[in-house]
Amino acid sequence: MDAAGAVKSCLNHVIGRSRNRRRSSRIAGMCLAVAGLLAAPIARSSPGGQTQPERLVALRFGRLVEASGRSVTSPVILVRGDRILSIGSAEQAIPAEAEVHDLRAYTALPGLIDVHTHLTYYWDRTNPDFPWDQLERRSAAETVFLAQENARQTLEAGVTTVRDLGAFEYTDIAMRELIRRGQLLGPRMLVSGYGLHIVDHGSGLPASPKNNGIADGPEQLLRRVREQVAMGADWIKIYASSGSGDDVSGTQTYTFDELAAAIGAAHVMGKRVAVHSYGPQAARDAVRAGADSLEHAIDLDDETLSELRKRRTFYVPTVDHNRYYMDNAKLFGITAEALTRMRAFLQKNLATVRRAHQAGVRMAMGSDALMTMCGQNTRELSWFVQAGMTPLQALGTATTNAAALLGMEHSLGSLAPGFAADVIAVEGDPTQDVGAIINGVRWVMKGGKVMLHRLPAVAPRCRP
Repeated sequence: MDAAGAVKSCLNHVIGRSRNRRRSSRIAGMCLAVAGLLAAPIARSSPGGQTQPERLVALRFGRLVEASGRSVTSPVILVRGDRILSIGSAEQAIPAEAEVHDLRAYTALPGLIDVHTHLTYYWDRTNPDFPWDQLERRSAAETVFLAQENARQTLEAGVTTVRDLGAFEYTDIAMRELIRRGQLLGPRMLVSGYGLHIVDHGSGLPASPKNNGIADGPEQLLRRVREQVAMGADWIKIYASSGSGDDVSGTQTYTFDELAAAIGAAHVMGKRVAVHSYGPQAARDAVRAGADSLEHAIDLDDETLSELRKRRTFYVPTVDHNRYYMDNAKLFGITAEALTRMRAFLQKNLATVRRAHQAGVRMAMGSDALMTMCGQNTRELSWFVQAGMTPLQALGTATTNAAALLGMEHSLGSLAPGFAADVIAVEGDPTQDVGAIINGVRWVMKGGKVMLHRLPAVAPRCRP
């Protein structure tokens, strides 16, 4: 069996053919491990059979910038393995054994974090079928294979970590594991399995056997939460209102009591919860029920904004995905009437971001990237600036704030000793213009490994 066959076998188990979810999860892990063994090159032992020490890498930049306002001129970032070892100045001696990357024409930023993606929603533009129909007809193995393109483009945008909020047949879990094992190129993934919703919720998801997130009433909600945890989900995603694509209705679909029960169960099991709400009513109840992040919502009243700030709940507005749907209206089959509603929704979305920022609500960058939007993830930052943020504050939504939302503020979102060696090089001044982040990514390192190299044809490594 080749690697592709091993992945397919793995996914056949993950789909849920076994009634024992924990056993199914273990089988999936074993199958993915087999796929890794089949695809991985044979390791070479060092002379004498001893393990080679992790290599030391020195990154020389013209400047280092962080959302806090910290700025270092001519920094040298030493990386050992997948972690930052130290950050010093160019005047300090670089160890002779270090592999040096000369990036002095660029500014160093922490690897970016997108907290709302759907990487498994891949759109094959050579296929005449409607985008959502393609997802319906594909096998899980084909989905994972094709979604590699979304993962690669996201990484090339400088996004080294994502929170993926919803996939079919646990393909997001398969992708997470393949990336973790180095068998698939992409950002670090935290995933949620199926998004949970009522039978007819207007989320845009196809009604089919693949859509296994249906949960009507508290008992079904609790069961679905437990299933996602048993299958290995990092987060729980709940659709508390209608709304997706050209549907901007925002009708509440779960009551406060239902949300409180599901969120409480997830928290007991150590999982955080993201709640989808296009409208203000479901958003209000989600915040009161203890949601860890609120996705999309518009027209939030002052009381809800105050609760968001007091509870330190994150607001993830996903403004730019509306622009994406409108730009591709004909291909998505969006009517002229629906476009008018979507334009009005986008403006309300932006206005809500402005009010939330003024109220001191914590926000994180979530693109809601899916289909061919993957790779455009950071365009969300331009909306934050339009809403009144400075470029550095916008950067914070994709670094320090996003890391805190994920509970990873001590390992991601900053350039500091002991943190993950997630470093990107951008052309331009990100303190003055977020365009330097959106359009200027030239080099990406994730976990100490170079993932993107778009520098001029000059030797990228040299000795000082």
